[in-house]
Amino acid sequence: MLDKYPEKVKLVFKNFPLGMHKFARLAAAAALAAHSQKKFWEFHEKLFENYQKLNDAKILEIAKELGLDMEKFNKERNDPAIQNLIARDIKDGRQAGVRSIPAVFINGKVLKNRNFQGFQKIIDTQLNKKR
Repeated sequence: MLDKYPEKVKLVFKNFPLGMHKFARLAAAAALAAHSQKKFWEFHEKLFENYQKLNDAKILEIAKELGLDMEKFNKERNDPAIQNLIARDIKDGRQAGVRSIPAVFINGKVLKNRNFQGFQKIIDTQLNKKR
């Protein structure tokens, strides 16, 4: 949908680390730290590929594998600004009614049918409303 409507559709990613996963919040901070080195999505994908093996060592291994500047990465993942952003995202998610992940919203509406046709239908509906 981003390719189909590059000027009309925007993707906004929010963090919602689940409390039951011991390393979820650390992983979220690490992905945000990777963002400043333009590696957010690659880091994000690696985290989900390895979600059952996540720990501090695995997070550092992913950072090294992606060629991140480790000094910058380690400084940024512990930055209070990143922790505040994650806390804000969690608060926003709770207020929106997020109970599990992934959760997808389009213009504030929960997307239940998350295949391509589901995305297309709700996006087309929303875009037609604005005309």
